[in-house]
Amino acid sequence: MGAQPGKTGFRILAYMSVGLAAAGVVLPLLPTTPFVILAAFFASKSSPAFARWLEEHPTFGPAIEEWRARRAIPRKAKLLAFAMMGLSWSMLVWLGSPVLVLAVSGLFLLGVAGYMLSRPSY
Repeated sequence: MGAQPGKTGFRILAYMSVGLAAAGVVLPLLPTTPFVILAAFFASKSSPAFARWLEEHPTFGPAIEEWRARRAIPRKAKLLAFAMMGLSWSMLVWLGSPVLVLAVSGLFLLGVAGYMLSRPSY
């Protein structure tokens, strides 16, 4: 019985991640791929049936398969992420954020961009 609350929590997180991924399909500023991968992870911990549904889904399945097989990120997702990171950092500059905020956020965003560049594209 002790494992049930954890499974329920993972299932809720899986559903929330799918909801955000679905919103990302139609909202250009919200990424889809990271939420699909998160949903697959959470579903694998809580609901084999839901995990299987995600893996077989025509929209979400390919991203999960590519991530598991090659740790690959869709080219479109990379380009959108780079654009949004650049836009976000530019807004911090435009809003007159303190130098420390610019430095820390810039280093973080560069780290994320570097990681994404190290992953294969498809």
